[in-house]
This record gives sequence, structure tokens and C-alpha cells, in this order.
Amino acid sequence: MTWITTINDSEATGSLKKAYQRVKGKEGPIDNILVAHSLRPHTLLGHMQLYKSVLHHSANKIPRWYLETIGIFVSIQNGCNYCIEHHAEGLKDLIDDESTFNQLFESLQSGHLGTYFDRKQLTGLRYAKQLTSSPQSIEEHHIDNLRKVGFDDGQILELNQVTCYFNYANRMVLGLGISTEGDRLGLSPTGSDDDWGHH
Repeated sequence: MTWITTINDSEATGSLKKAYQRVKGKEGPIDNILVAHSLRPHTLLGHMQLYKSVLHHSANKIPRWYLETIGIFVSIQNGCNYCIEHHAEGLKDLIDDESTFNQLFESLQSGHLGTYFDRKQLTGLRYAKQLTSSPQSIEEHHIDNLRKVGFDDGQILELNQVTCYFNYANRMVLGLGISTEGDRLGLSPTGSDDDWGHH
């Protein structure tokens, strides 16, 4: 599951048990990326709060399918199959049309983004790619380009945050050897926005 020691749900006590109870909701299984935090439960809760805020918060204005798409594209750049597999399943459920999903996913994998995405969506994806591969090259005019195609500054922040979150998650997975063994792919977190407003 991962290259470091972990404590599973059935063995958890104290703050870890509480953290597990908080993240698993009624669904039961806990993804390996969260179990990998088990030696430091406070980072598990921090990870989950960031994840929920970036991808699942009702105050986000960018459609969730596009936020998930950005995340998958970032994960493709980083070669993180764990995140690609998990979020591809989630995106497939959101789109709820296999043909449409296959076209979108093929466009992301091949890098031929213009075969599926419009100009606005393309500009967001290119920003995510540049922020992932060469963050030091981002300049103010790249933000202006996002505005020109119709993103407001709050949406630009959302693009930035989902890109940053997936780079964090990808590096955690790749750096600790986390696998999907035993995971239920595409599982979405439960609970309302308020559940993750504070610890």
C-alpha cells in the first residue's frame, strides 16, 4: 500500500481513530492516500480539509467536472497513476456519459487538448500545466490571459488551488509509494462544507 508504516482503521486508537471516523463517513473504506498519514493524524485532517475545500466546496464557482479535469491533467504531467485512476473514475461518474468521458480523457492523455476543450478551458489547462512543470516561469501576463478568456479572479484562484493541491497529492503518492491496492476508485468524501470548516 505504501513504503512507510501505516495503522489501519481496525487498529487505530485515540486521535487517529477520531480522524478516521471523521473522513470515512458512512462509506466505510478509507483511501490509501489518507491511511498513509496515519502516523501523523493532524496532517490527515489537514489534507482532507484542503481536498474538500479545493474540489468539493459549494462556494466554488468553476464546475466540478472541470476542476477534476484540471486535477487529472496535472496528475498526467506528474505521472501519478494513483490520482489519475481515482479521479478519472470520479469524473466519469460526474459526466455520466461514457463516450463523452472517453473523448475528454483521450484528449488529456494525448495532449491534443484542442480536440475536446474550448479556448477558455484550454487556457486554464495550459496554466495548470505551466504551474506544474515550470512554476517559476509564471508571470502576470499569464493571469491576464486567464482573465481575457473569461475567468474572474476568484476562479483564477480556484484554478491555482486545484493545481497546487494535485501537485501536493501527486508528490505525496509518488514519494511514499502509495498504491491503489484495496481502494475503492472514485470514492467521494461525505459531509457538508461546515464539517471541514475547522478541526
